[in-house]
Amino acid sequence: MSDAQSPTTLPTAATGSASGGNGAPSGTPSARIIAITSGKGGVGKTFVSANLAAALTRRGQRVLVLDADLGLANLDVVLNLYPKITLHDVFTGKAKLDDAVITAPGGFAVLLAGSGMVEYSRLTPEVRNQFLNVIQTLAPRYDVILLDTGAGISDVVLFSVSLASEVLIVATPEPTSLTDAYAAIKVLAMQQKRQHVRFVVNQAARPGDGRAISGQLQQVLDRFVTTESGRPLRLVHMGDIPADPTVRDAVMRRQLLLLHTPGCPAALAISQLAGKVEEALLHRAH
Repeated sequence: MSDAQSPTTLPTAATGSASGGNGAPSGTPSARIIAITSGKGGVGKTFVSANLAAALTRRGQRVLVLDADLGLANLDVVLNLYPKITLHDVFTGKAKLDDAVITAPGGFAVLLAGSGMVEYSRLTPEVRNQFLNVIQTLAPRYDVILLDTGAGISDVVLFSVSLASEVLIVATPEPTSLTDAYAAIKVLAMQQKRQHVRFVVNQAARPGDGRAISGQLQQVLDRFVTTESGRPLRLVHMGDIPADPTVRDAVMRRQLLLLHTPGCPAALAISQLAGKVEEALLHRAH
């Protein structure tokens, strides 16, 4: 799949199943679906998802963030939202999907999962079908859907990632984070036939650290991971988010960094990331 390609159906090649179209009439534009994931927890994945959504919204994109971490959701905490209706209510038939989609600070739409739902910690056919139906229903209404997935390589995480045409891996410079990121990337190459994965380094200590880390990780991938085409998986470095004390303050206050301190280094880096995402993935071919 080339960077310029803009699918109008869910990426069936990535899912490995003929899931069909996205429920929209033929020719109807559909959201670009981007999974934001990580090899391990605690690297700022949800923080990136929420603030990237705000930055893309500022650029005129219609954005939905879907909390795809069905068992340990925390997007509501990051956004200081107290939803009356969650994805759980939609799945159990207690509420309509439209009633569960709310507007977050920053102006983008969110669909929150609700946390502590053990029944969604494993992928059953019912969960799979319900989740797929939600995506298919909402995709025609937005320019981009960000899937804030769980961490790791569980069935639920890999299924939600499989619904996306693009994957953005978030990692920090710590060895454990990079080791787990490598493991996740390897699984995506083997199971989902991914030819490339996008990569952002959060909490980078110095300018240029992320690009150096990406280069080192690419060398390991070149040696040990080959894609279906026989070529190494390509790691696309999308940028770094610098270590910034303002981030912790915003998180503790449960505010978006782009609203709390829009001029701080981390917020500026996320705005730059949004520009790269828009340029690479969201400009439709004319």
